[in-house]
Amino acid sequence: MLPEEARYTVSSTVVIIGGGPAGLFCALRATEEGRNVVLFEKKPAPGRKLLLAGSGQCNITHDGEIAGFLTHYGDHGAFLRPALMNFTNRDLIAFFAARGLPMKAEPGGKVFPETRRSADVLAVLLAECAARGVDLRCGEPVRTVERESDEFIVRTEKAAVRAGVLVIATGGASYPATGSTGDGYAFARALGQPVTEVAPALAPVYVGAYPFADLAGISFANIALAVYRGGKRVRRQTGDLLLTHTGLSGPGILDLSRSLLPGDELRVTFLPGMNAEEVRKRVADAVAAGGARQVKTVLADLSLPERFVRRLLEIVGVLPGETCARLPKKARNAIAASLAEFPFTVARLGGFDEAMATRGGVALEGINPKTMASKTVEGLYCIGEVLDIDGDTGGYNIQAAFSTAALAARHIAGPRTSR
Repeated sequence: MLPEEARYTVSSTVVIIGGGPAGLFCALRATEEGRNVVLFEKKPAPGRKLLLAGSGQCNITHDGEIAGFLTHYGDHGAFLRPALMNFTNRDLIAFFAARGLPMKAEPGGKVFPETRRSADVLAVLLAECAARGVDLRCGEPVRTVERESDEFIVRTEKAAVRAGVLVIATGGASYPATGSTGDGYAFARALGQPVTEVAPALAPVYVGAYPFADLAGISFANIALAVYRGGKRVRRQTGDLLLTHTGLSGPGILDLSRSLLPGDELRVTFLPGMNAEEVRKRVADAVAAGGARQVKTVLADLSLPERFVRRLLEIVGVLPGETCARLPKKARNAIAASLAEFPFTVARLGGFDEAMATRGGVALEGINPKTMASKTVEGLYCIGEVLDIDGDTGGYNIQAAFSTAALAARHIAGPRTSR
């Protein structure tokens, strides 16, 4: 006899694997209709990755209309539509506000708790789970999952629980120190659920022959970023860029990293709100009108950081004190070209220990987008980052975690059929 059989009625028991935002939210909402919910978390405490979100401040969602979210998940926005419409960013904000944790939208649209503390978000979730009787078992990693007849058997070193419903909410494979080590993919495969190849997403970009290592910390807002592969442009978008000691980061680069491969050429337009041709003309006109002024002064007037300007002039071979009037046409064109489309060759992307999210996971074609239930394994649900979904930075991934959790819980908590 399994040691947990006598504790719960199998048909009314829901086992959730993973104590991140998706698992916790699904747990607290699935307790309706008399469901017994057992949540296993491998770490000594839940929500380890949530505590890191937004550098500990928890960028929990984004402002604006929920329909606008759909374009921020690559090709998978359509799959998320039912979940996002069922539980919107407004619903998420209202949930926490009703429990004493109001949210505030920043000018760029990111939404944070007013306290700017991820720990406060986690505290609300844990308090709700406790109030609703969720059996939260931390420090108890799941070893195996099985399907026997119409039931699941979930085994840890301490127990074996039979359940009518199993929810995989283990997250992806990024930030493995927080417990996201890809366990959910193995559980899904063991039950016959298809899983796609996984890779880091929202990762910093390391470039070959990087010339700006000593300019770490300089950032550029709202600039154009284009990806070329085999000489052809394959992606273009705008976003913020941050120079690091070893390469490129910042929200725009992190979002674009999902489309990058080693060997790609990333061309950066360093003046905001312009395309490459507009930058070429703007720089050429500014230098032509500069007269006796130094080139570096004219470029600084374009709101370019002084240290960056000095390095750029070094790269194109212009002396620091060169004036616009004495600048050869070839050098002027080189400056304009560098600011319009500075080329970086992608050497590699940051690994899972640096990536904010995971690309790939439980294949979406095997999941019903209206319920988050498996199409082939009755009673199995997959939610959050374990799915093959990775959104842009700015709160989109956490919103997806809550929305998929809410949709699954809504279906799970519906009236039960007797067995």
